[in-house]
Amino acid sequence: MKRLEGKVALISGTARGQGRAAALRFAAEGALVVGGDLQHEEAVETQRLIAREGGTALTPGPLDVTDEASVRSWVAEAVDAFGAIDIVYANAGAVRFGGIAGQPYEDYAFTMRAELDSVWLTVRAAWAHLIGSRGCVLTVGSTAGLTGSLTNQRTALPQLSAALEPGGAPIASKGGVIALTRQLAAEGAPYGIRANCVSPGMIDTDGSRANLLAADHPMRSIARHIPLGRTGTPDDVVNAAVFLASAEASYITGANLVVNGGWSTVLPGAVPDATS
Repeated sequence: MKRLEGKVALISGTARGQGRAAALRFAAEGALVVGGDLQHEEAVETQRLIAREGGTALTPGPLDVTDEASVRSWVAEAVDAFGAIDIVYANAGAVRFGGIAGQPYEDYAFTMRAELDSVWLTVRAAWAHLIGSRGCVLTVGSTAGLTGSLTNQRTALPQLSAALEPGGAPIASKGGVIALTRQLAAEGAPYGIRANCVSPGMIDTDGSRANLLAADHPMRSIARHIPLGRTGTPDDVVNAAVFLASAEASYITGANLVVNGGWSTVLPGAVPDATS
């Protein structure tokens, strides 16, 4: 028996990166996947990849997770196609960089809407269906939602959108996602709805390699500071998400599962000399 057999899973941001990895893995575990992304053609390619592996997926149309009408339409098409919603994986987002001194308010507001409001809109649109299925919510936080950063000015901002797949995320918006997840767990509990957050650290993707892991970025050597000695992969994050979505986690709600190789458990310090 596959771990998500017959479950209807809505996954936003399925064009590439962690979203595509999640869609492929959830389908392999037996879920009926409903994907969506502003990068619609790439999300459709994810659907094709699932079909080639014998899975079932639907990608109704371009999805804008910051637009209430777009999100409601996406949810409605999922219900029309499969009759229920069991899992909501609010993965997508979009960002603009900047520190507190120089960032325009419109960039801050854009990111808060795309990273935090988008989660609220997605879960709100699916809530009645989750009550019906006693389903679960998965959100994406970040190590950056737990601590500040001396090397990456990100008062409101992660490195890239979830559709372009970040490895990290903003302080304010991702901290808000973690807090919102706990509240969803509290409100959902009487209906059997579980809500949990997965918080990645530095994840090696096309997006992070072009930004935080680029040769000219101060965080390029971050793997030396991670206790497990490497950056993460999209599959590392998806493994945690599959567990939290499955019956194996039936007594877990309101949790924030940090997936960062131990990065947030240690204080920064000198990197041992390779010759010592």
